[in-house]
Amino acid sequence: MRNFGYFEEGYNQSTSEKGLWSRILRYLHPFRLPFAAAVLLSLVVTASTLGLPWLMQQAIDLYITNPALAIEERTAGLTTNAILYGILICAGFVAAFLQVLVLEWIGQSIMHRLRQELFGHLLSVKLAFFSKQPVGRLVTRVTNDVQNMHEMFTSIMVTLFNDLLRMFCILALLLYINPHLGGILCIFVPLAATITILFSRMARKHFQSIRKQLARLNSFIQETVSGVTLVQLFDRKEDLNEQFARLNDRYLQKTLKQIRLFGTFMPLTELMGTIAIAIILWYGGGETIRRNLTLGELIAFLSYMRLFFQPLRELSQKYSIVQSALASAERIFHLLDTESDHENSRQPRLQTAVSGDIVFDGIKFSYLKGQPVLHDISFTIKKGETVAIVGATGSGKSTLINLLLRFYEPDSGSIRLGGKPLQTLSKSSLRKEIGVVMQEMLILQDSLFQNIALDSGKSRAEIENLLKLTQLDKFTDNLPHGLDTVLGDGGQDISTGEKQLLAIARVLCRHPSLLILDEASSAIDSRTEELLEYPLEHCFKEKTVLIIAHRLSTVQRADRIIVLDRGRITEQGSHDELLERGGIYSRLVALDFNSYQRGTPLPLALTSSPI
Repeated sequence: MRNFGYFEEGYNQSTSEKGLWSRILRYLHPFRLPFAAAVLLSLVVTASTLGLPWLMQQAIDLYITNPALAIEERTAGLTTNAILYGILICAGFVAAFLQVLVLEWIGQSIMHRLRQELFGHLLSVKLAFFSKQPVGRLVTRVTNDVQNMHEMFTSIMVTLFNDLLRMFCILALLLYINPHLGGILCIFVPLAATITILFSRMARKHFQSIRKQLARLNSFIQETVSGVTLVQLFDRKEDLNEQFARLNDRYLQKTLKQIRLFGTFMPLTELMGTIAIAIILWYGGGETIRRNLTLGELIAFLSYMRLFFQPLRELSQKYSIVQSALASAERIFHLLDTESDHENSRQPRLQTAVSGDIVFDGIKFSYLKGQPVLHDISFTIKKGETVAIVGATGSGKSTLINLLLRFYEPDSGSIRLGGKPLQTLSKSSLRKEIGVVMQEMLILQDSLFQNIALDSGKSRAEIENLLKLTQLDKFTDNLPHGLDTVLGDGGQDISTGEKQLLAIARVLCRHPSLLILDEASSAIDSRTEELLEYPLEHCFKEKTVLIIAHRLSTVQRADRIIVLDRGRITEQGSHDELLERGGIYSRLVALDFNSYQRGTPLPLALTSSPI
């Protein structure tokens, strides 16, 4: 079966609960005072709960079964007891209400912070990470897994404290009321602890398995919905339905295993509680008949016994939440531990603008160990020079750009800008100096103005003036509302060529010293290519331009052309020089030219070609 992009590479499933709790509690540290208030409120709730059986005992022994007192005294005593009983119930209700409010605020605040931290970390991790992770799994981390921890923060952490405190106090009270009966209860404590520990270990494994399968479901849904056009085009609905049914069935089976585990644990705790109460009723009833124990004490004892085993009966439900949350916490922390692309703060980086010659010196690089992509690449791009890099698909053209932008680091060799190694420059200042126009680009669901300006801080007047100077206003004039036209989902759809014009306008806003055109004109028509000519030739004529192209009609303007083949430089020179040599470049041009002869309109730039 396919894994649908779900990988657990580097994921340590044996992370101790102690380590997980240590990290989880760090998120509680900023809220330690409100959390302490919640704990104090839990003491009030526990005290009011445990006070009710004691008041019941007092009412029975002192007033109901006490013939020594007059009826008026017994009635007055019962009235006082009933009032105190009501006060305790009201106090417990108010304390529980305030506790819920405080814990919900703490939980929502922690979830907000954790979700923000996760999203911010995702924006900073290295690009190599995303090549191994499906979108569905990452979305699950930020949404489902974070939400899965919510209830643990809001109620479980304090209610578990409440339950443990209640059980300890009940055990102490029972030993105080009658050591013999309390001793009987102590027999069940280690048995209950053993069952709980065994249950916890098995439950955690089940929840890890369930969360993995849920992530596979999410990944498959995301993969299918994003490619729904191809699904309908190739009529793969039935096939995908069957695959989803298999994934869904596996999720059902894993969930049923968890339910069976809980179904075993709950009857065991019920059985222990029933046996304990039966023994107490038999032994305590005999003690009451022998007058070694009052009726009120026996009833209070039985009430405390019920309260003692109640947390154990509820533990299966609470433990399912805890273990599910811990399984999610492991995944969240694993993602947060993924190496980010942040600069090493211990190594100083130059933040000033840097421009000059670009030098690739003996660059070797591989995405996977033992599978080199670039082999000893060396060349220089002079400041103000236009250089094109061409080659067949997979020759390493885009890899050079990734290294120049420091998305990846070379295995060996160095890249220098203005005489300074790229490693000595901060990534933010380096990328501000480089404007990239790619074939694929992100369109925000916002106005054209916001899509162009982004974070450049340019005013509307500046953007309009910029478009006029570059003659890109012809592009905006064709849109229904000009710069106010809403793009993206639910807005105006624009063509591939118009996207390229938008990308050029974005780059112009930032005045970079280096322009990179990465397959920027491979999917546009001749008319749009004409619109690109003016901004490229007039706005970047004094800047360094690097053109990565598969479509060779776009590289003839270059001062120099570098030909890559299987990660090695095979030729360098101008368009005419390389044609005269009759090498790889000449064959690539011939193939490109022949493809247009077979029916595609010939671009203007190629009509002047000497071949």
